[in-house]
Amino acid sequence: MSTTPQDPRTATSATTAAGVLARCDELDRYSSLTTALERVYLSPEHAGVNELVAGWMQAAGLRTWVDAAGNLNGRREGPEPGMPALVLGSHLDTVTDAGSYDGMLGVVMAVAVAERLSGTALPFALEVVGFSDEEGTRFGKALLGSQAWSGEWDPDWWDLRDKRGTTLHQAFLDFGLDPRAVGEAARRPEDLVGYLEAHIEQGPHLEAADASLGYVTTIAGARRFLLTVHGEARHAGGTPYERRKDALVGASEVVTAIERRARQSSCIATVGRLDVHPGGVNVIPGRVDLTLDLRAATDPERDQMWDAMLAEAETLCELRGLRLEVTETHHAPAAPCAGWLTDAVVEGIGVTGDTDPMGLWSRAGHDAMAVAQVTEIAMLFLRCFDGISHHPGENVREVDVALGLDAFEAAVLAVATRYGARRAEAAR
Repeated sequence: MSTTPQDPRTATSATTAAGVLARCDELDRYSSLTTALERVYLSPEHAGVNELVAGWMQAAGLRTWVDAAGNLNGRREGPEPGMPALVLGSHLDTVTDAGSYDGMLGVVMAVAVAERLSGTALPFALEVVGFSDEEGTRFGKALLGSQAWSGEWDPDWWDLRDKRGTTLHQAFLDFGLDPRAVGEAARRPEDLVGYLEAHIEQGPHLEAADASLGYVTTIAGARRFLLTVHGEARHAGGTPYERRKDALVGASEVVTAIERRARQSSCIATVGRLDVHPGGVNVIPGRVDLTLDLRAATDPERDQMWDAMLAEAETLCELRGLRLEVTETHHAPAAPCAGWLTDAVVEGIGVTGDTDPMGLWSRAGHDAMAVAQVTEIAMLFLRCFDGISHHPGENVREVDVALGLDAFEAAVLAVATRYGARRAEAAR
């Protein structure tokens, strides 16, 4: 088995950084918008990129299929058919007005690494997956593709609707999928060696350190809430201050309290939306709905912060004669990366000359969070310009992609060495 990555100078164009970036540009053509990039779950654009990337996978020597949830998969068998697989991947869907690299770069890099290793004997099967709905742009529920893949599908999701009123169930049918068969997308732990994902950092830390690559220690545990502040809508001119129950002023105090507490900790808290009712210019707001996205490196840290934020929000509302109502809309546990796979990623980065790479906890969510429910995970981060993501300004440098390809390839080989040693030890 080879122990060093393939020299990019002798690789085909599809396995070089320039080739990878060109393929990302090609994926940009599959957009539902003419003036911005948007590619959502179970859309014609989703079908188009599945077909395009399947062709790239096949050229890399992988057998391809679209599973029962619309995820694109490719596989090359190991020494014996049916062996457990090391899976490389990320997602092919986007947010609205997206950049060109969030998710897609990881899929294209995975295909390139599979092609680089096409002549290398590995002690397991090698798979690449392009997940179909990491962002949740269409139906408001993230990780649909990877949660089906990891066996976490919830039948309640069938009633989710997009902005046109189409249910998820109907979208499956329109795409040519059988909703009754969605469970067939689920993978079994015994069929998997682990999962490696390459992804842009979506933050500024690597750039600030002038580092091309880093590794992920854990993926943030996230909770999301809808907070409703109930007051009383009354005439803006005729109601004296001592009689007011202004829901917007109370909600504003809650927002600033949330930010203050988060800034004093290592948690990340974001109020992303405020909806004011009834919304008249001359009416005291009677109700305000606000969203809260709360993340931390560990679940206990996140939950303790939520308890403190909730207590303060209730106190602030009570002092103004307001009522606070809370609904939790999302709960995802933190996903620590497996030590042995992370060691392989660190070893992979080492071949690029960085023998002491930066470890980062991922503030953003990834498909790896869902995959962690069925197999062990590790992630490679690539520097991105100014930490910008979910925006057309998202950008990466060709030199960083080149180093990332070498590191990702070497990480697969390092996993192979460790896995082979594990199997030999188990056989004794």
